[in-house]
Amino acid sequence: MTGMIPASNTPASNAPASKPKPRPRPQVMKLTEAAAARITELTRRADSEIVGLRVGIKNGGCAGQSYTVEYAHEIRPTDEVVEDRGVKIMVDPKAVLFLLGTEMDYKADKLQAQFIFNNPNQVSACGCGESVQLTAAKV
Repeated sequence: MTGMIPASNTPASNAPASKPKPRPRPQVMKLTEAAAARITELTRRADSEIVGLRVGIKNGGCAGQSYTVEYAHEIRPTDEVVEDRGVKIMVDPKAVLFLLGTEMDYKADKLQAQFIFNNPNQVSACGCGESVQLTAAKV
């Protein structure tokens, strides 16, 4: 028995190294109570079954880009799904960096009703309010 080291004193050389836990992903967008209520209403009144709204960005308009909002009939594998205040928003993966930190609101007055995007990545907007200029968020 001489020269043998008890097993309890040997380092665990075959044990896999523990991986650090991935850090939680930040939520891309958040909703105001007014936006969530409007999305709930739109979901109930839709002609076909929808799972929420899809939000994205398209090129065009005087300032260069504009927000898009459409019915989402399915959750695509590439969608960034935001669940807030009981509703779902699917964010187009190409728009995620432009929408990080955005608050989606809903405003209605005598002349118009629309979703409003309070976006910290917005550099400027055109005079008519239909298009914006955005920069990608620095992560």
